[in-house]
Amino acid sequence: MKRVMIVGQPGAGKSYLARAMGQKTGLPVQHMDMIHWKPGWVERDKADKLAMVHAVEISEAWILEGGLSASYDHRLDRADTLIVLDFPLWFRAWRVFWRTLRDYGRNRPDLPDGCPEQFSLEFWQWIWNTRNTGRANNLALMAKAGSDKAVFHLQSPRQVRDLLKTLDAVHVSGQ
Repeated sequence: MKRVMIVGQPGAGKSYLARAMGQKTGLPVQHMDMIHWKPGWVERDKADKLAMVHAVEISEAWILEGGLSASYDHRLDRADTLIVLDFPLWFRAWRVFWRTLRDYGRNRPDLPDGCPEQFSLEFWQWIWNTRNTGRANNLALMAKAGSDKAVFHLQSPRQVRDLLKTLDAVHVSGQ
């Protein structure tokens, strides 16, 4: 496990899983929101985003979490591990709501400086509008992944915890 691609819809826990895996494996973690946004919630140009993602993808080791479907094919080609977080809308919505309340006005570690947590009607509309297409796109990645890739389809917090425990066991055994 040297190049890990983590995808999932908002509130699925991509950032949490990436950070936890980075701590356990020592792999560098890159959050797509750091690439997508500039300070002040200004969206970066698509060409700049793709160039930044490509710079991560061509490196030897990484955990890259988040969207930007225009980069999926190349990222999947480079990845040796694909993790799809696939949780129900109600569960993800609760997590986004709780995260917004908990961190309101503060920067999360997976966002650039100058992007404090805020309530955004536009974001909630995007969550709703992409609830089916986003899931379908993420699941399609599993079908595209070759047999040379480890693929994890995680559908519950317990499965996420089990994966992290597996990393502990591998790390402890030195494999």
